[in-house]
Amino acid sequence: MTKSVTSMRPNRRQIFTAGAAVAASTVVVSTATTTEAAATDGGLYGSGVLGSWANATRAISTAAQIQRVRETNGVYMFGDSISVQDGKSLATRLLNRDGSQLAVHNWSSRPTYGAVDALQQWASTYGLPRRILMASGSNDIFDPPKFAAQVDRAISIVGPTRTLYWVNLQVVRKAQTAAVQLADQRNSAWLNMQLYDAQEKYPNLRIIRWAEWLWIKPYRLANYLRDGVHPSVPLGQDARNELIVQALTQR
Repeated sequence: MTKSVTSMRPNRRQIFTAGAAVAASTVVVSTATTTEAAATDGGLYGSGVLGSWANATRAISTAAQIQRVRETNGVYMFGDSISVQDGKSLATRLLNRDGSQLAVHNWSSRPTYGAVDALQQWASTYGLPRRILMASGSNDIFDPPKFAAQVDRAISIVGPTRTLYWVNLQVVRKAQTAAVQLADQRNSAWLNMQLYDAQEKYPNLRIIRWAEWLWIKPYRLANYLRDGVHPSVPLGQDARNELIVQALTQR
């Protein structure tokens, strides 16, 4: 029987081999100008430096919506710009699949520590349902070593009796230079390894393997990502949201 994407557990060598292959197949040298710090400063890890995200676009449920989701045991979601783009479509898909409602705290350009801060705030203010979805990590490519501690922190907030679902990462920004794109892929793999290591420690952590789904068929990287990070709409958006819904509704 062929294993599903959500059940695959790649080892470290497979991750780096796949990452290098993906980077090599997707590198596009661009002369386009950009206001991102990564264009002029590779940072400590080659992907650049994360800028301020305080005033970035966001989508956050109201207190009434959050309380309703908590009372009906729906799903809390904490994400970044991918989730700002795809969250509404995901909510509709999830509601149609099993009747679950979705409350979101999605914030563009936000690294994972900010998402976990929001999780802590909601846990203290509203309490938590049995399913928590973290769709965060794309903005951690700028400082990968700090990611594992935030995964641990999220698990400690969720506790052992709830399930924490986490969508893994695939970032290779097409508008960047070849060197930055290679760093993006290396750092994405580094972040994913930290998730896989955490899953070995925490039985209630479920990884939704978006990266592996893209790697399985390399043409998907061009067709399902519009810029190397964000899913294309509707093709990539539908594919990623379907992986998420399948995981959330699996019994």
